[in-house]
Amino acid sequence: MDRPKLNYVVDILMGISFLISAVTGLIMFFFLPSGVKQGRYQIFLGITKDAFGNVHSYAGIAMALFVLLHFILHWNWIVCMTKNILFKKTKTCKI
Repeated sequence: MDRPKLNYVVDILMGISFLISAVTGLIMFFFLPSGVKQGRYQIFLGITKDAFGNVHSYAGIAMALFVLLHFILHWNWIVCMTKNILFKKTKTCKI
């Protein structure tokens, strides 16, 4: 796979994992309060709070891995831009 396609796939997967983590986090925060509800499972849309928590955790781990891969793929650009900003150079940086 060429570099632009790899960057695209990594960015799409990073965005999807972020959305999953954000949505499950908001659901748990607003609709599934902490604590035990009279000894019952807390359920929203037919899914237990534990299941939402597991999906949230795995999506967060996936997002962290995709962010790390994103930084690795763009490391040369990050170094070039940092040098340009810190030392006021005008070198063109390529991704």
